[in-house]
Amino acid sequence: MKLHLIFLTLGALFLLGLFADQFGRRTRLPRVTLLLLCGIAVGSSGLNLLPLEAKYWYEFLTIAALTMVAFLLGSSLSLKNLREHGATILAISLSVVIVTIAVLGAGLWAIGIDLGLALLLGAIATATDPAATQDVIHQAKAKGGFPDTLTGIVAIDDAWGVLAFSLILILVGLLNGGESNGGLLDAAWEICGALALGLAIGWPGAYLTGRLAKGEPQQTEALGVVFLCAGLALWLDVSFLIAGMTAGAVIVNFARHHSRAFHEIEHFQWPFMILFFILAGASLDVSALGEVGLIGLGYVVLRILSRIIGGWIGAVIGGAPREQRPGFGIALLPQAGVALGIALIAAEEFPAYAEAILTVTIGATVVFELLGPSGTLLALRKTAAAKSA
Repeated sequence: MKLHLIFLTLGALFLLGLFADQFGRRTRLPRVTLLLLCGIAVGSSGLNLLPLEAKYWYEFLTIAALTMVAFLLGSSLSLKNLREHGATILAISLSVVIVTIAVLGAGLWAIGIDLGLALLLGAIATATDPAATQDVIHQAKAKGGFPDTLTGIVAIDDAWGVLAFSLILILVGLLNGGESNGGLLDAAWEICGALALGLAIGWPGAYLTGRLAKGEPQQTEALGVVFLCAGLALWLDVSFLIAGMTAGAVIVNFARHHSRAFHEIEHFQWPFMILFFILAGASLDVSALGEVGLIGLGYVVLRILSRIIGGWIGAVIGGAPREQRPGFGIALLPQAGVALGIALIAAEEFPAYAEAILTVTIGATVVFELLGPSGTLLALRKTAAAKSA
């Protein structure tokens, strides 16, 4: 790609992101949705204005942006927050995963979908979009028990989702006459290896960072830890999301000398997020919406229903305040890259289901990426209004 095109593209995308940000502030629309719409407009589904080479930036920006998000989500898992909301976080995150698989699996099977395919789609539906959820919370400047609990849920629910997906892979393999424990072993390595890596980075980071600026880690320290964590996670083939979350949780709990444990990430995170969401929108194939058919419609409706039911059940079990219970499922509607990643794995494992899995997942991702953040914002506002009433 020619050098002048790189600068022109980056400059235009940053200004487009600034427009979306300011428009969101004035209209109170989720800026995540606005950025995705901008991406669709300039991408191949719209005006096709982006240079072809720009698509190669997406993988790097995705990993960089989501590792930063993971660090900030991990910082929500402080001992104070866990003491106050830990039982609720655990109950809701587990309930949403279990109910999503059960409702989608049974519902799709009931309308005539093969049981194996129905279970796989149910497992894919457990994935959320931590970046979108975290940004909506940040945009809304939400404070209190509900956003604190919600942040904790999105910090750990993808780990449950990966584990559940691996178990479903094995179950569907057995249903189709195969035998395999590779999926479970891979999931164990991805999760446990990421936890170990996060601990290995977070433990020394808790004591070594924040020494030069009176308890506030510098941007260079934060960037170094983020990129080191992402690079090692990719090299070791473990989850960079879980590794980043673990490192953030370790630092926030053990860096006693920190006054703002790694919140320097917030200062440079937003430019990465602008590029990430716009390029994510540009990569969405809107034409897939016309191809999903009955199975896609069933997936969308059942996923919304399962999130609401699972969130409410988990909130009751976890002892969440009554006014918060209806909001958790609605707030957990966004779905993005993790779903597409495990859909690709499922398609590779079961070629007979590949076309249906990818078509439904891509089409549903477009729907939930555009509408999901509005659900999160609505839940935050309704809960805040109920609390103040």
